[in-house]
Amino acid sequence: MHVTLAALNSFVVRIIAPASGVSFALWAERAGWGLFRATAAPPWIEALAAIVALDLVVYFQHRLFHAVPWFWRMHRVHHADLHFDVTTGIRFHPLEIAVSTLIKGAAILALGASAAAVLIFEIVLNAGSLFSHANGSLPPGVDRIVRRVFVTPDMHRVHHSVVVEEQNTNFGFNVSWWDRVFGTYRRAPAQPHESMPIGVLDWRDAETHRILALLSDPISPHRGAPEAPGPDP
Repeated sequence: MHVTLAALNSFVVRIIAPASGVSFALWAERAGWGLFRATAAPPWIEALAAIVALDLVVYFQHRLFHAVPWFWRMHRVHHADLHFDVTTGIRFHPLEIAVSTLIKGAAILALGASAAAVLIFEIVLNAGSLFSHANGSLPPGVDRIVRRVFVTPDMHRVHHSVVVEEQNTNFGFNVSWWDRVFGTYRRAPAQPHESMPIGVLDWRDAETHRILALLSDPISPHRGAPEAPGPDP
């Protein structure tokens, strides 16, 4: 199932490639749109500012996908994975990929981010997602140092707990700053990492993990009312 959904995601990304982040950046450049068109900052400063700003957008987008019920029905395909590993980092509903592309595209147009900055951001975002979902842990001392800046697997694993209060923490993909600044940081789960249940509480049987059930969930009436994890802490 991991491989099938990952392959489908790759297919969807290819379909929406014309609307990808780099395409939005080239569009903004041709049209002369965006905040950075009104600045005289050096290109490297604009690129760095764009990367940081887009990372903040992704942080709030992630919170949005937990707070809004219909968005949660798309996003819980990612959370329903019972195994926390690198494949979880590419396991997303195709509709979530499409909505995410539109949100990032709007931010890119508003900023007027360069194509180079957007490309670097996308590479960092995808690499960070694979790292933060890795099925492993850094040595405790190293983890404490690294997570002062970057999201580590132990930090993000808390977010994949079946406990709602823990799901509503550690939303960052790349840097840990946003969770600390906006009060969503949690150092560790209530249970040890080794025994902490992963996934969504009511999505643990084989039937809910069939690919057609996962793909149809956001629009399937037989699921009943969508349930979001609740308000942020």
